[in-house]
Amino acid sequence: MVSITLAVPEELKEDMERHPELNWSEVARQAIKEKLLVLKRMDIMLSKSKLTEEEAVELGRKVNKALAKRYKGMA
Repeated sequence: MVSITLAVPEELKEDMERHPELNWSEVARQAIKEKLLVLKRMDIMLSKSKLTEEEAVELGRKVNKALAKRYKGMA
């Protein structure tokens, strides 16, 4: 198995030290594994997309604006 070193903020380290019963290396491994699974699924979905990157960015902006408008009206 390969080793990696992670840098975490001091506050996070203090919180982790409050739970010595946890294997933080395993927690990190699982988080990385889950993130990679999500990325693989996204790669599969995007491989079938006919949108250009510019079109996808523009669509994302429109969705963000619409959601912001919707939630602003709820306040």
